This record gives sequence, structure tokens and C-alpha cells, in this order.
Amino acid sequence: MSLSAKDITKLLDLLDEDNANLSLDNLSNQLHTIFPREERFKVGMTLLLLLQHVDLLTKELQRIIAVAMLFDLYKGEPLANTPFAPVFVQILKTPGENVEKSQFSGSIPVLSRCEKYLIASLMGYSYKEMMKKTPRQIIEELYPLSNPPPCDSTELQLQLAERRSELPGVEKCGNPVILSDTAERPKVGVFTDQEMKNTSKSILESLVIGDPPPYAQSYQPEFLRPAPPIHRSTLDEVPWMDMTEPNQFLLEYDTSMCVLNSAGAEAKRLMNRAFKCVLTLQQQQHLVTELHKDPKLVYHIGLSPMKLPDLVENNPLIAIEMLLKLMQSSQITEYFSVLVNMEMSLHSMEVVNRLTTTVDLPTEFVHLYISNCISTCETIKDRYMQNRLVRLVCVFLQSLIRNKIINVQELFIEVQAFCIEFSRIREAAALFRLLKQLESGDTAGLNATPSSKSGKLDMC
Repeated sequence: MSLSAKDITKLLDLLDEDNANLSLDNLSNQLHTIFPREERFKVGMTLLLLLQHVDLLTKELQRIIAVAMLFDLYKGEPLANTPFAPVFVQILKTPGENVEKSQFSGSIPVLSRCEKYLIASLMGYSYKEMMKKTPRQIIEELYPLSNPPPCDSTELQLQLAERRSELPGVEKCGNPVILSDTAERPKVGVFTDQEMKNTSKSILESLVIGDPPPYAQSYQPEFLRPAPPIHRSTLDEVPWMDMTEPNQFLLEYDTSMCVLNSAGAEAKRLMNRAFKCVLTLQQQQHLVTELHKDPKLVYHIGLSPMKLPDLVENNPLIAIEMLLKLMQSSQITEYFSVLVNMEMSLHSMEVVNRLTTTVDLPTEFVHLYISNCISTCETIKDRYMQNRLVRLVCVFLQSLIRNKIINVQELFIEVQAFCIEFSRIREAAALFRLLKQLESGDTAGLNATPSSKSGKLDMC
């Protein structure tokens, strides 16, 4: 939709040269008062149409008002985001006078040097000062200038060029379908100013009102695309068969599709429960049985590295089975990392101890877990809990040493210091004696107290 005849009359009244003694700011405020926000683009396109054709807006005072209104139409918004920013940039890029007023300008407005200088001032640092002046003052100040006011539009040009580069090629070209009449014709009679205004208004209405709107009045080349050639099939392609005879083929439907796997659903339900509480012995056996039947089930029942600590604390036996099934997984390193860094407890030690006796864990993970256990014992404040944890760590370390899971020489200094610090505890003293026997080369102590490889740690 375009502006109505009534709106065009209001716009031309604002552009009348009788308003030349009003400030540009005053005229711009009137424009925003008369036309609502949603009409701004239509008003801008009409102003641009008037500026493109000098025979529609003949007085320079009128053109000064039109330029200021077009620039101030989207005030408060970044200039690069306004629809008429490319027009201002193109005008300033044109060297010297834009075009002679008697020549056709194409899609660029026909502006004099004074009007171009006004755009440069509005885009520069003197926007507020210029808007406070009247059109007559603008002409008196800018017309004598030999060079335009300083205005650096480099950044604006780069932003517009980037946006324009995203447009398809057919959108970047086109010619206007409205041409100014530049032919010299003999004057017949004398026309008054009012008659000229009425003629210009009549022409403007015929151009703006109706279909197409002014922003669509341009000629663009048709985008022609040749039809693609017919694809020639090859011998190894599967042909498409059109079934012409009914009952020639029978459709077979897979009845197992979309049927819920009851075993997997039950295992997932038990797994969700295992993260929150201790499962009964029957439930544990059922879950382990399902895992043995389908080893890939471990990837589909909800276990993740973040949930592993909850499973270890509530159901360590299930955690052991799950980790053993995940040994070939690409995520096993993440599970090991979470396991060795979780809070030390009897259950976490049982899981680590069972894994070390069943599979070959990376040495760095085992050493890191031992270091975390020792650090926890040294930093805990509760004396009772400290004694209990020290006894757990000592029994755990003896199990690892007797089963030859770790090379104690690699941790000798750290473990020996731990034993000395807690020498008051019987298990720490026994571990210290074991270390000394190993240091002296006496390996008989390794078989002094046979240890079970079931993963259970013997604690009093």
C-alpha cells in the first residue's frame, strides 16, 4: 500500500517554501506527529521520489526540507539499519555536483552542492546544530562553502557493503521506470505558482497512488534459469517401479517396529532407582542378568559419568558391572576420571579394588586415587572419621600391594609419610612394616595374610 491523496497533501504542505522560516527540527516533529510510525517507509519513498525528479520539487528551499526530513525520518536508530542509508552514502560518494538539474539522475536523487553539504553535516558531528536552523539559514551558510563539511562514512560504507553482498545478484541491478522530462519545450502562457503546485501534486498522486507502489516502480532483468537436462540412469542404479497391476505384490509389515522392549524398559527403571537408593538383592540380580544377556544395554539405560558417584554409593556391585561392560567404550576415561576424583568412601574403594583385580586400570588413575585418599585423611577434622578412613586406606593399600596391583616403589615416599603421620593406628603401623619388608627385599610378607580378590575389603 502507498500514501493516500490526503496524506500526499499533508506532506506537500510541510514541504511548502512558506515554511522556510521554521527550524528543521520543528518541521521534522510535525512530520512525526502527522504520520504514524508504520507510515515512515511510505513517506520516505515519496520524499525520495520527489528528490529524484527535480521537476516535481523545483524550489531549493523545498528540497532542503525534504532532505532533512528524509534523514530524520528514522532518528534514534543506527543509521546503518535504516532503509535510506545507502542513498546518503551513494550521494556523498559522487564527486563534485551530483548531476545537473536538467539531467536524468537514475536512482540517485538530483541534489545540488548545498543539499549534499547538508547531508554531510547531518551525518557528521553537527547534526543537532543543523536541525535547529531554518532552510534559509542552511542555504546562507552552506552555499558559499567550497568543500563539504568533514564526514567519515567509511564504517557505514563497510556495514552497507557487507549487507549488500548477501543479496542475490538480480537484486543489485535495475533501472527506474519513471523518467524526468528533460526536453526543452516552448512555454505556452504563464503558469502561476499555485498552478505549478497543483500540476506537481497531480503528477505525484498518479505516480504514488495505485499499483505498483513507488518502491516497486523499477525494472529488473528477469532471472532466467535453463531447465536441467534429463538425468540418464546407469546400470547399477535401482529403478523406480510403477505398480500397474493390482495384487501384483503384497506389502509386508514388520510387526516388531515401534514395539517397546520390555526387558530394556525394566532395566532402565531399575537403573533410575539405583541412582537414588539401594536395590534389593533380587533387583540387583535381575539387572545384572539383563546386562549379561545384552552387553550393549549399558549404553541405553541412563548411565552417564555425572551419575556414576550416586550409583557407586548406593549400589557398588552394579557400578562394578556397569564399568566392566563399558571398558571398550570411548567414554571409559571419563568414567575413570569421575571415579578417582569422587569423595573417598568404603564403596568407592571396593569399586576401585574390584576393578584393579579384574582389569588393567591405567596406572595414573590408580596413583591419583591413592593420592586423593591420603589427602582426604590428612585434611578431615573429625578425629573419629579420620581414624576410620585411615584404617580403610591402609587395608586398601595392603590389598593392592599383596595382589601386586601397584608398584609401591613409585609411591614409597608418599605412603611412608602417611604411615608415619598416623602410626598411632594399628593398620598404619602394619602397612609401614610391610613397606620396610619390601624395601629390604623380603617378599615373604606379601603372602603373610592372604587377601581375597573378590573386591571386598576386610575391615573391623
